[in-house]
Amino acid sequence: MYDYHLSDPTLTTWTLIRQTWSAMNKAAEGKLAKVGLTPERLNVLWLCRDYRGKLIPAELSRLTFRENQTIAGMLNRMESEGLARRVPKRKGKPFTEVQITDKGKEAVGPGIEVLNALITNIMSSLSVEDHEQLQRILRVIQNNLVEELRLELKPPPGYAPAETVPVNW
Repeated sequence: MYDYHLSDPTLTTWTLIRQTWSAMNKAAEGKLAKVGLTPERLNVLWLCRDYRGKLIPAELSRLTFRENQTIAGMLNRMESEGLARRVPKRKGKPFTEVQITDKGKEAVGPGIEVLNALITNIMSSLSVEDHEQLQRILRVIQNNLVEELRLELKPPPGYAPAETVPVNW
């Protein structure tokens, strides 16, 4: 593997983040394919399972940093496979709700187990302090990107701004 040291340290950092994310995603794709999922589908199923309140496609787009049409296409495929369903607009309800099916619920568990094993293996070489430092740095970068994209990074409905969002792992 190349040890990048580009002319500008910010370019080196950017390159390392992009390469690391690409490698992480590729590793997750390979592992999750064995249980019939992709990282994106697992993420959507996980959100559908654990989200507090009504989950609409626009909220899925916001939570996953994906375009609306990307989420719509993914939901079309997930519906045809019986993993999720969209409940159509009803009188007095302005949005379509996304719900996980029983088949989708069955798929989440093995997907999380596979992903957890991968994450544990890859991240185990970092100390608690390393994790805290990396999280702090990544939050700064994430906030800068949210500002650049003119997005609002806010907690899901039903959560206070400082409340930790529990994840059923």
